Amino acid sequence: MEHTWRWFGPQDAIQLREVRQAGATGIVTALHDIPNDQVWPVEAIRERQQLIEAAGLSWSVVESVPVHESIKKGLPERDALIETYCQTLRNLAACGIDTVCYNFMPVLDWTRTDLTYELPDGALALRFDQVAFAAFDLYLLHRPGAEQEYSDEEKAQAARHLERLDDAGREKLVNTLIAGLPGAEEHYTLEQFRSVLAGYAKIDAEQLRENLGYFLRAVVPVAEKVGIRMAIHPDDPPRPLLGLPRVVSCVDDIEWILSTIPSEANGITFCTGSYGVLKENELVSMARRFAKHIHFAHLRATQREVEDERSFHEAPHLEGNVDMVGVIHALVDEERRREVEGGRRLPLRPDHGHHILDDQQRNTAPGYPLYGRLRGLAELRGVELAVRQLTSR
Repeated sequence: MEHTWRWFGPQDAIQLREVRQAGATGIVTALHDIPNDQVWPVEAIRERQQLIEAAGLSWSVVESVPVHESIKKGLPERDALIETYCQTLRNLAACGIDTVCYNFMPVLDWTRTDLTYELPDGALALRFDQVAFAAFDLYLLHRPGAEQEYSDEEKAQAARHLERLDDAGREKLVNTLIAGLPGAEEHYTLEQFRSVLAGYAKIDAEQLRENLGYFLRAVVPVAEKVGIRMAIHPDDPPRPLLGLPRVVSCVDDIEWILSTIPSEANGITFCTGSYGVLKENELVSMARRFAKHIHFAHLRATQREVEDERSFHEAPHLEGNVDMVGVIHALVDEERRREVEGGRRLPLRPDHGHHILDDQQRNTAPGYPLYGRLRGLAELRGVELAVRQLTSR
């Protein structure tokens, strides 16, 4: 499998030479400075590509070409925005880049309540705390209708949590949830966030799914024609939040996406951390069931917490609720099948990572440290090598 690394461009605190030393050969990146309603020019793509190749690496996967909110909401301007999206795909293909990871999550990208959750060994991890989230939703955001979605006990727990936070703590919680995380293209104030949420008031899961289908029916034929593989990323967390629907969370969702427009160009990003949060998702079974449709793999582990399984934190890559050995075994089997049948490469990356050692002094993006991901990549490569050797006898 191709070992890749998420890199946020020239402004990233981690340098390309460090990525190469970490053992990756491919880069996963995007032109984050270009607004979502504009085409990525060929010149800009090639400039970034040449920078990567000069470091002895390749631009393996685009993560992401963001889907504009007007497309997700099905607004009249979506056709023009979809054509803009398609032209970006044509331009990427003209530069020899063939895999695009994207998501269809309304408003927010991935969501966490704590970016520096301290583990027993002193490492700092990402965490989603359901009680803290409820405190934000009910008593800081004051989302209309939110009180109907929580039990009396949940409301009481959220109120007690809020009472323990001083002004700085409350501001930190707000900023963590809506100020924008790595990969997010939008940043909001509370008032802006309320307004954006209101734009989805009449959009339920059925409507959002139809809007995704509309997007796929327009984009996948273009991707297929130019040789691009589209790999949709799951919801994170994989359940409705803030009254927003989710449509990429489970086996049934994947089946719907793949059957809506059957094409090699229409595939998935298999993110073990995102899918793994939902207890019903059997990851090894899913990896085998959808193996030929996996265009990209995000490998990380999440640990559902005992008191409330809706709360979780990022675990070490080989721990948590993910059978990582089983998943990698399934991916190795799929890659062997592709080698025999002439299929395309299978890139993976160590997703997220703990801030350990000097990571805690570096100004890196939350979840994207140097040493924590280097450790994760090393562990994943070791498992892959062991699986390959043991299954070739």
